Amino acid sequence: MSLKTKITEFSVNHYKIVFFITILITIVSLTQFPKMAIDTDPENMLSENEFVRVFDKQVKKEFAMYDIIVLGAVNEYHKNGVFNKETLEKLFNITEKIKKIDGVVSPEIMSLSTVDDIKQGGSEGEIKFERLMGAPPANDSEAAFIGLRAKSNPILDGSIISENGKAVCVYVPIKEKKISYRTAMEIRSIIKEFGKGNEKYYITGLPVAEDTFGVEMFKQMAMSAPLAGAIIFLLMLYFFKKIKLIISPMIVAMVSIICSMGLMIGLGYSVHIMSSMIAIFLMPISVVDSVHIISDFFEKYQIYKDRKKTILVVIDELFSPMLYTSLTSFAGFVSLATAPIPPVQVFGFFVGFGIIVAFILTITFVPASIMFISEKTLENFGAKKISSNIEIDETNNNNLQFQKSFYQKLADFTGRFIFNNSKLIISLTFIIAVIAVIGITKIRINDNPVKWFDKKHEIRIADKELNKHFSGTYMASLILEADTTIDNLKLYYNGFNSRLENFSLNYQNDSAVLNKFKQLCSSEFDAFVKARNYSFAEFHKSVSNSILPTIVYEYKNPDSNLIEELTYFMEDEKIYTEPFKQPELLEYADKLQTFMNTVKVGKSNSISTIVKKINQELRGGKTAEFRIPENPKMIGECLIQFQSSHRPNDLWHFVTYDYNKINIWVQLKSGDNTDMTEVINQTNQFISRNPPPYSLKINWAGKTYLNVVWQDKMVFGMLTNSLLSSFITVLIMMIILFRSIWLGILSMIPLTVTITFIYGLIGFIGKDYDMPVAILSSLTLGVAVDFAIHFIERFKQISKEEKNFEKAFYKMFDEPATAITRNIIVIALGFLPLLLSPLVPYQTVGFFLTAIMIVSGIGTILILPAIMKDIIRDFKDL
Repeated sequence: MSLKTKITEFSVNHYKIVFFITILITIVSLTQFPKMAIDTDPENMLSENEFVRVFDKQVKKEFAMYDIIVLGAVNEYHKNGVFNKETLEKLFNITEKIKKIDGVVSPEIMSLSTVDDIKQGGSEGEIKFERLMGAPPANDSEAAFIGLRAKSNPILDGSIISENGKAVCVYVPIKEKKISYRTAMEIRSIIKEFGKGNEKYYITGLPVAEDTFGVEMFKQMAMSAPLAGAIIFLLMLYFFKKIKLIISPMIVAMVSIICSMGLMIGLGYSVHIMSSMIAIFLMPISVVDSVHIISDFFEKYQIYKDRKKTILVVIDELFSPMLYTSLTSFAGFVSLATAPIPPVQVFGFFVGFGIIVAFILTITFVPASIMFISEKTLENFGAKKISSNIEIDETNNNNLQFQKSFYQKLADFTGRFIFNNSKLIISLTFIIAVIAVIGITKIRINDNPVKWFDKKHEIRIADKELNKHFSGTYMASLILEADTTIDNLKLYYNGFNSRLENFSLNYQNDSAVLNKFKQLCSSEFDAFVKARNYSFAEFHKSVSNSILPTIVYEYKNPDSNLIEELTYFMEDEKIYTEPFKQPELLEYADKLQTFMNTVKVGKSNSISTIVKKINQELRGGKTAEFRIPENPKMIGECLIQFQSSHRPNDLWHFVTYDYNKINIWVQLKSGDNTDMTEVINQTNQFISRNPPPYSLKINWAGKTYLNVVWQDKMVFGMLTNSLLSSFITVLIMMIILFRSIWLGILSMIPLTVTITFIYGLIGFIGKDYDMPVAILSSLTLGVAVDFAIHFIERFKQISKEEKNFEKAFYKMFDEPATAITRNIIVIALGFLPLLLSPLVPYQTVGFFLTAIMIVSGIGTILILPAIMKDIIRDFKDL
């Protein structure tokens, strides 16, 4: 007795034990659910050790940066836009209430009421900092004046105030991005308190978009999985008519989901954006084999009129193809372990685990559950006889004829059509494949988390509206850091020598002492080079603390003020050790900003912008004085003046305390990967054509950039690693399972045509190749090949029985083709509930999985038999 027979025999003979064990496993799995931890942060798509993620955290810490929620107010009706008494009064009060929200970093809020108006003092060289809107305006004239002052500040123009004055923004920093959804909801409640006016309010920003997506994602999963289950249940009820019989496949699906999720939670994995989709994937996939069993049971029950005997025959016929399909589906999902995205790896493994659980339950629980159904209940179950007068060959009950259903009649017609038009089908398949390849060349790889929402979603509307008015709500940071290289140290040392020479001109009588000082400095420089210590600050510190005291000790002329002046010289020299106080570096940063503003960047701010604005006001407010001062001391003065404002710590958002590293704050109107990538590429080209005066380390940070990195890793990783490895793995499995290279290749043809067709369609309709499409490219391989496995395996079985290709061909389009058709319908329609989601990735998954299942199913029914008839009908494999 074979293993499969032993398993089935045990299940039907001890069906109560099987039922009890299933319940026990389910209960144990459910006990893990209270431990569930939810993670909606897309940043976790990257490993914690990934450089860009580590660097981004470092940048946030160094520049005291926070994730930001953007609140925008737009007034299209008042002649002064938002700068009217009523709107600004509301904004002032709303901002005050936002400050009190738990988790909001109140001192860092940027709004009209929290930023400074920078203007000249009583005379040139003096500057004043006053709150731009220290209190709500008393009338429309005061409100309009606030608008004029905001427009005069290039730091605020385009960021807090729109170019046309119709809109203003409030930037709300939060301590943790995971509170962004809750904070956004509280802000909406605050807005409602003040009633409706002429203005409209919008909330956007990547943190709130991503967190909102996570929240709504779980809501959708709670709806979509049960809805998919309901559709599958109704379809099976329509096909098989007996509720008692179709309950078992639904139980198989639910237990598979519970076991898979329970194991994942029990092992300490968070329920992430990806793993939340386990249920919707397992629901249709888990019932596929059960549908084959029930379909075959439906066709054969009236032959044997014995549930035990019938199910044993059915399992004997279907065990191998069910095993093959489960293994290939498992391989397709587990291949995601090669993806460079940790949550995708977790998703792939536990869906694969759920598929194995479903297979085990299908060959144990489903036969056992049938034993709970009485023979009386099954009396009228199954295909009905055509005629009771047909003579039955007791040695071959398969000769018994039954009334053919619509699906069987359709299958018969399809079989005849394919047999007579096989060459036409093969030719059309080839033509479609060629056209699809052309479509594939048109595919654009791109993603944008805000576009994960439907166009009618409030976040999508807010994104569109605010980016229409402002320089951009998508933030990225370009970090410039003076590199510790020998070339940079030489540049500094040459400048130091030049300044020391100028200093020496005033002390000709002390030339011997100064020469010794220079010699000692030269020796110290050589020592630094030898030790590979290229730090400006360390060199200056060594000269000040070691060499200068030596000179002081040896110098004995009380009538000279050389020592005092040399000490002052070294104190003044410290400013030259701070790279980003040097005019040439700030000029370079400014030119870089100017260039970026021509390439998808709405606006950029940096320490250069601050210095230029302060310098302008210090010099009388003239437009020509909006520039970088000529020397570091003047730059230092501008920075000192800025730190006398109400927001002195804002400086440290743009530069580190040692002035060795700056943050160019970049705003983009679009979060599309293609746009951010273009900015990066064009910036790199500019830097290559225009080398900086100092050697710099240049890196990007910020959520918009991080999204590009993890999405690119996902797309290209899935495309080059998971898709390729999955395809090869499934092909090898097919060759091993069928024990034939030709049958292995044959089984992959419908799948290959399907993938080519679907991605060609993506290219032609202009759909971006994004995160969900990338995931589908790998995991559908293992699922879509299932139909081909069943078709080929059943065809082999029938060929052995009939000993004639043509008879086997037509017999294949009886029950086997009908069962495959039912499966195509069940699994394809099982994903349709995702189309109702307001989240675009789920709509994409729903549409393309449905399309892939339908196309691969139809491809299997049409292409495989056509190839068999015209190309390999004489192969001994068949």
